[in-house]
Amino acid sequence: MEDFKKYTVVASGKMRDVAFAKLDETVNLLGWQKGGKIPADEFDKRLAEADALFSTGNIRINEELLAKAPKLKVIAQASVGYDNIDIEACNAHGVLVGNTPGVLVDAVADLAYGLLIDSARHIVRAHEFVKNGLWGERKPFGLTTDLAGKTLGIVGMGDIGSAIAARAQVSKMKVIYNNRHRREDDAKTGAKYVDFSTLLAEADFIVLAVTLNPSTKNLFNAEVIAKLKPTAALINISRGAVVDTDALYDALVNGKLAYAAMDVTSPEPLLGEHKLLTLPNVTVTPHMASATVETRDAMALLTVDNILAGLEGKIMPAQVK
Repeated sequence: MEDFKKYTVVASGKMRDVAFAKLDETVNLLGWQKGGKIPADEFDKRLAEADALFSTGNIRINEELLAKAPKLKVIAQASVGYDNIDIEACNAHGVLVGNTPGVLVDAVADLAYGLLIDSARHIVRAHEFVKNGLWGERKPFGLTTDLAGKTLGIVGMGDIGSAIAARAQVSKMKVIYNNRHRREDDAKTGAKYVDFSTLLAEADFIVLAVTLNPSTKNLFNAEVIAKLKPTAALINISRGAVVDTDALYDALVNGKLAYAAMDVTSPEPLLGEHKLLTLPNVTVTPHMASATVETRDAMALLTVDNILAGLEGKIMPAQVK
């Protein structure tokens, strides 16, 4: 059996308690449970000894960092996205990279579905209406719209997209999708594959569930947003940079798009005085899609499993290729 105590594992930030406990009893763990950002000089000192890095997703992992970690064999990040990691640089240094897909599918799909409902029924806006003492003082802000009978277009039909489709069908929505490749299980998902232009033209609601890469950065720019129905709502639970923020703002202000609901933004975090937050037809949540106790614990434990497998020279349960 592998003697993991000979390995030093460094954490870039505070870990979930379940992950800390498991790693602490297995390896030589240099954790950072104080919260907040670890001081740069302390982190650099720890990196010099690190065989593995438990990344909480709040740091850039690039050539500069790798140069400070000559012993590094494994990086495991407690997130699905890894756009903060230079995979080519890691490959060049022989460093394995792991992430946490799968375990957060339902949590993210739940929030996406909640934002979908809010974009139709304006629940957050209605709460603010009541909170501000306007119920009874003047007429409500207007009628909202049904989900039933409407078309949902999903851009990015992976596991999360499929889970969103299942939830939308409960609301009697027609679901269409666009993906890099047509899925072979369309009959199972109940969703219909269409080309990108058709999705833009037909969808009443659009959910973005793609990864961020060079082909998806600013995918929804002014030209693409202009092809949407002016009555449509755009829901983003992928990455903020998939949407051109200025183009989105202009469309919402000028009546070219009815609503936007986002758990991710560009820039991120979105400061309170940002122009998007001045609009009545926007809902923003603070990148919280996976933020449930159960999901964050599962993500942290999968990160631990990735680290231990990588240190043992085995294929990680969730390894980035």
